Amino acid sequence: MSTPWDDWDHVLKVDPDKPLCEGETFEDVCQTGTDAIEIGGTLDITAEKMTRVVDAAAAYDVPLYQEPSNPAVVVDSPALEGYLIPTVFNAGDPMWITGAHKEWVRIDDLDWDRTHTEAYIVLNPAASVAEVTDADCALDADDVAAYATVAERMFGQEIVYLEYSGTYGDPAVVGAAHEALDDATLFYGGGIHDYDSAAGMAAHSDVIVVGDLLHDQGVDAVRETVAAAKDASPTSSA
Repeated sequence: MSTPWDDWDHVLKVDPDKPLCEGETFEDVCQTGTDAIEIGGTLDITAEKMTRVVDAAAAYDVPLYQEPSNPAVVVDSPALEGYLIPTVFNAGDPMWITGAHKEWVRIDDLDWDRTHTEAYIVLNPAASVAEVTDADCALDADDVAAYATVAERMFGQEIVYLEYSGTYGDPAVVGAAHEALDDATLFYGGGIHDYDSAAGMAAHSDVIVVGDLLHDQGVDAVRETVAAAKDASPTSSA
C-alpha cells in the first residue's frame, strides 16, 4: 500500500511557539516547494497556537499534518491531511512510548484513517525532546539500525524518524538506519542549514525534515534545502 510520504523528499516543520522571520507570511512558507508541512513542537505548545498555524496555512496547496506533543493540543480541522504521532523508541520514560498514546485513543471520534505513527529515535542528548522523554542517546550505528529494524519489522511502523534536533547528525548512523529498512520511510531531522547540509543528509535518508531554519533564517534558506532534497532524489528530473 502506498503512502503520501513515499513521494516526499522534504518536510518543513513549523513550531507554533516560534515566530516567522520579520516580514514573512505563511503564504511565503507554503511557497517554498516543500512536499508537506508538519506542525509541532516540544515546549510551550497549546491547541490555540496549533490552530493559528493550521488556519494560516490552510488556504494554500501544501499538505498539512499535525505532530502533537500530547493529546491536549490536538486540533480537529478539515485542513489537516492527518496526524503524525511520535513514539520515541529509545525513550527512558514509557509515557512517550505508550502512555501518551493511551490518552490519545480516548479522544472522542478519533479519526483513525488520518492517524499515523512515527518511530522516533532521538539522538541529541542536549535537545528538549531528549530531556523530556529521558531518551538514551548513547547509541552507535548498530544500535540505531537495530531500533529501525524493530520499528519496521516488529511494530509495523511506516515512518522511522532519526531526530538530532538542533545538531547535524552522523551520516554513517543515518546510512545504517536506511540500509536496515526495507519498506519504511526514513525521515532525518537536525542541523540542516543550507544546500550542502541538506544534500548530505538527503543522500542517506528518504525525507529530510527542516525546522529551526525557517524560524532562524527564513523562507529563502528553506528553499535552498528543498532544492538540495529534490536534486538528491533518485526520481528527480534534474
